[in-house]
Amino acid sequence: MIRENQRFFNAILIIVDMAVIGFSLILAWYLRFETDILGAGYGIWSFKQYMISLLLILPLYIFLYYSFGLYDPQRTKNFDSEALQIIKGNVLGFLVILTSLYLINIINYSRYLLIIFAILSCGFCIGERYVLRSFLRYIRCKGFNIKYILVVGAGELGEKFAVKIKESKYIGYEIIGFLDDKFEKGHKVQDSTVIGNINDVEKIVKNNEIDRVIITLSARHHKIIESIVDTLERCGVKAEIIPDYFIYCPAKPYFDMIDDIPVINIRYVPLEKYSNKTVKRIFDIFVAISGIIVTSPILIITAILIKISSSGPVIYKQERVGHNKKLFAMYKFRSMKVQDEKDEKYQWSTDKDPRKTRIGSFIRKTNIDELPQFFNILKGDMSLIGPRPERPYFVEKFRDEIPKYMIKHYVRPGMTGWAQVNGWRGDTSIAERIKHDIYYVENWSFLLDVKIFFMTFLNWFDNAY
Repeated sequence: MIRENQRFFNAILIIVDMAVIGFSLILAWYLRFETDILGAGYGIWSFKQYMISLLLILPLYIFLYYSFGLYDPQRTKNFDSEALQIIKGNVLGFLVILTSLYLINIINYSRYLLIIFAILSCGFCIGERYVLRSFLRYIRCKGFNIKYILVVGAGELGEKFAVKIKESKYIGYEIIGFLDDKFEKGHKVQDSTVIGNINDVEKIVKNNEIDRVIITLSARHHKIIESIVDTLERCGVKAEIIPDYFIYCPAKPYFDMIDDIPVINIRYVPLEKYSNKTVKRIFDIFVAISGIIVTSPILIITAILIKISSSGPVIYKQERVGHNKKLFAMYKFRSMKVQDEKDEKYQWSTDKDPRKTRIGSFIRKTNIDELPQFFNILKGDMSLIGPRPERPYFVEKFRDEIPKYMIKHYVRPGMTGWAQVNGWRGDTSIAERIKHDIYYVENWSFLLDVKIFFMTFLNWFDNAY
């Protein structure tokens, strides 16, 4: 049982983390001073002196890992969040060591070695946690490392919770039964049954090994809920409540505070946080500038070919709906013949579209026509990664036809996105595209952006039209 062995598990985890950090420093020393991979180096400090520095580095990193919640149970958290905390801890550790060396004026400690160590420790720790998480998920699916749950309330919400537990065996939760006054004992709820009424909660908790008690009763039964919570606290078991209005929430809710009044926000958008927006914006600017520099020969050649192959402007500006429903002009290399703007804004492009120019088919197939959007990114109209922006006419059309369509406008639109790298682009299902866009909006992380960035390269030539 993880409840009984959590301290032992954390002790093992700390030992493994220390071994990984120590190994990272040893490997960093070897790469810096014993190989020519990074250029031969001459160290004033001996290997023994660098190893002595672990007496300060190890406690620092373990303290930082603890501070960033890396020794808290990670059972229900996704790996991206854990990896991000590891990166934060390692970056802060690197900065603390660097600053300390400067303040106490230690000049002989190799800064190159420290940089190598920072990269290795971060990578190895993420790898270590991934292997550990995969192993724990595997053994939970086999019926080990299980937490046992009692659910109070066998109604619609209780059944929905049971479905989630059944679908997520890797989490390692098992419902021992339900308590409810409206259903007879033995009533089936998914793979479990009603094992008593609500008044039996104290008896069942005392006679069974229960890790969590989940209350799924309606808020109108607040007096009953209060009584259950009091009973559980006397028994030393923590009560957890799933509010009945959760079934009406369109997304993961989270709490905010207005003074001392809690407010539930039903749509969690990570990019509303200033720190996340700043990280994403810095990444966008860096990639956009790099992209313009790297692709400048292609940009120039494409512009010349468009100009000599057909009459009209080189850059095509099309009105799109962006962040917070603001309109902006999206740039593309013109791939079609100049046409009446009123006709164009109501038409989708097709596979054998007669409007395409000779060079247009090629630049659309290779996505070269999208490259001018690097300038949209620099202006702040777009991001490198996000939901693809659509024309106002289609936005008005889809907002009534496709549920939750407008949620995509909570973030900046992107050159590429989660929907696109999963094949939902061009003349494909709008509903599936929006489903992927909403997933991106609600689950954004820097690591997800990096994943989409590399997936885009793999799918570079897999264009719709």
